[in-house]
Amino acid sequence: MNAPEPNRTVKNEDSTQAVSFTDLSAAPGLLADSQIRDLVRTHGMIEPFVEKQQRQGVISYGLSSYGYDARCAPDFKIFTNVDNALVDPKAFSEQSFVDRRTDICVIPPNSFALTHTTEYFRIPEDVLVICLGKSTYARCGLIVNVTPLEPGWEGHVTLEISNTTPLPARVYANEGVAQFLFFKGSTPCETSYAARSGKYMGQRGVTLPKL
Repeated sequence: MNAPEPNRTVKNEDSTQAVSFTDLSAAPGLLADSQIRDLVRTHGMIEPFVEKQQRQGVISYGLSSYGYDARCAPDFKIFTNVDNALVDPKAFSEQSFVDRRTDICVIPPNSFALTHTTEYFRIPEDVLVICLGKSTYARCGLIVNVTPLEPGWEGHVTLEISNTTPLPARVYANEGVAQFLFFKGSTPCETSYAARSGKYMGQRGVTLPKL
């Protein structure tokens, strides 16, 4: 039997029950490149948006098969122990880091830095986004950590980059740093991040911990 067309109902040969085939573009699951591109056009989901992956002489960034490789901006907060500051998420001290605006950030051994994506994200209310580090950096002992981008959230993504090695490590601004995967839910959520006035809504630049 030939493969059924989308939105077509056919009769199962082994029973009298009708089998309905729906348009998979509207089904929940991991979004493909064409679906990501459509959401950029209709929802402004990623701005600026690089439609084709760039890789010549740089750590790759742009649209991939099932995700988007984002760049990091040239703004860094590098953590240091010069002033013997205590890192406390409830009372974060600016003495914990030094600010650098540079195209190449050097993260000290066993330390980490904060930066943010070049791209500004606007997440639809039926989409959840997961971030993974780039393999190029992971093979150098650099780990990128980001919590999920929730439905209805928008802003620059603050990125935490850990140098797990005993050596200084370079991170290149305006090049790929992390891959974002977009998952469509079965229905829009009842309460989006925007609706509950999430504390990181609309953040720009590197945003420090908030209560």
